[in-house]
Amino acid sequence: MSAWLLAGSAVSRAEDFTLESVGARYGFPGNQKSQGFNQAEVFANVDLPAQWVVRTRWHVQPRLDFSAGWLGGHGDNGFIGTAGASLALSFKQCPLKLEGGVGPTLLSRTEYGSKDFGDPLQFTSYGGLYLDLGERWRLGYRYQHMSNAHLSQHNGALNLQMIAVSFRF
Repeated sequence: MSAWLLAGSAVSRAEDFTLESVGARYGFPGNQKSQGFNQAEVFANVDLPAQWVVRTRWHVQPRLDFSAGWLGGHGDNGFIGTAGASLALSFKQCPLKLEGGVGPTLLSRTEYGSKDFGDPLQFTSYGGLYLDLGERWRLGYRYQHMSNAHLSQHNGALNLQMIAVSFRF
C-alpha cells in the first residue's frame, strides 16, 4: 500500500510559508472524565512550502498551527497556548477535508479544582474535519486529547470536542 502511494505521488514546493487561515474555536467535554471543562481560543494555520499530490486526486498539505486562549474548569480559569504541526488531506475540489496534528501545549496553571494536569507542559493531539464554505469561510470540528505523556506524576488527561469558524486567505 505504501509503495503504491509513493509511486503515484509527487512533491511540489510553494514559494514560501503562507498564512492559510485564522479563526476561533470553542471546546466542550469529549468524555465523562472531562466534564466541567471548556476552552475558547483563537488560532492561525500556516501552510508549509511543500505539499504532496497522490494520484492527481489526493492533496496533502503540511501546516504549522498556533493557538492561544482560555481553559476553564471546576471554577478555575487559565491560559492555554499550543504550537504544532498538522496534515490536511483533501480530495480533488471536495469542500470537506480531513486534518490531524500534534503539538506541545503550555498551561498557565496545572490544577483546576480537583483535576491535576501535573505539569504546565502538555501535548495536544487531534483529528477532525472541516468544510469550506465558498472561497473564504470554513466550519470545522475536531476531537482533541491533551495530556503530559506521563512526564509528571499526575497526568490528568483532557478530551474536548472543538467547533471552529475560520477565515481563509
